[in-house]
Amino acid sequence: MRRYFGRKLLTYTLTLFIAATIDWLIPRFMPGDPVYGLMSRMGNNSSPEAAKALSDYYYNLFGLNQPIWQQYLNFWGGLLHGDLGRSVFEHGQPVTDAIMAAVPYTLALLIPAILLSWWAGNSFGALAARRKWLDNTMLPVGYILTATPYMWLGIVLAFVFGFTLKMFPFANSYGLNLEPSFTWLFFTDLVAHWMLPFLSLFLVMFGGWAIGMRNMIIYELDADYSRYLEALGAPQRLVRKYAFRNAMLPQITGLALQLGVIVAGSLVTEIVFSYQGVGLLLFNAIKSEDYFLLQGIFLFVIVGVLAANFLVDIAYVIVDPRTRVGMRGGTA
Repeated sequence: MRRYFGRKLLTYTLTLFIAATIDWLIPRFMPGDPVYGLMSRMGNNSSPEAAKALSDYYYNLFGLNQPIWQQYLNFWGGLLHGDLGRSVFEHGQPVTDAIMAAVPYTLALLIPAILLSWWAGNSFGALAARRKWLDNTMLPVGYILTATPYMWLGIVLAFVFGFTLKMFPFANSYGLNLEPSFTWLFFTDLVAHWMLPFLSLFLVMFGGWAIGMRNMIIYELDADYSRYLEALGAPQRLVRKYAFRNAMLPQITGLALQLGVIVAGSLVTEIVFSYQGVGLLLFNAIKSEDYFLLQGIFLFVIVGVLAANFLVDIAYVIVDPRTRVGMRGGTA
């Protein structure tokens, strides 16, 4: 088992190196110049000499005046020291600080949405596979929900519950008249702003998990081992128990991959609600051609996905005894 995880760790390390290199290259293939864009947004009306001096200052600050190979070495040198560079969009703020300021909002939005929808969807899907009346109701509803774009559902929720009924605010992470603090007033306002983005994510994910579990349960109940157990006279409860455990394996994989990309935020949802998470930060980085903020956010996503896959490997060893048998070189 130790050799198995050692090989996996080596594979993930090599993958991280290749993915980080591609992550560094992609923004530099984008058209445009981040410093030029920054100065355009600043609306600099000074003399050409002063504009040239300011431009040189920013090129030097961001290291863009160096040869491309030197920039690549600087990227790895900074990365090994925990330095992801400085953000052009945030006027020189360290990229790590900009991302860390947005991460709590994204985590508070996506972790509950993913975990609750996963639990509720799998529970309802497993129940629907055994209850015809529930299946007839839930199957079309589940397909509608999972096919609904986050953006469209978010707009509908904002219009109905925010604009029309005025039950919840539909813009920003908290009221602009408040300062972040550990007070009951700020917490309740934070939850009110969180509710609509959460619902838009929860409902769409719920439909996907429910349909997936329902289909997997039906497939497992029709498998040879289930029919064999029934022929032996095994109680239905035992057959459903084995079917549920096998059906959970792809759902666990899906959950881990969902959690792996959590640091990317939900781009469309955060844009619709102007929710100040990593997704909205990524959108602003793309608009401002911010090389360093883009590669920093994508690097977080890469690390998250690799960590999630590694956790899936561990989870499969724990959940599926066939994996442990295979690692010992035996047969299930």
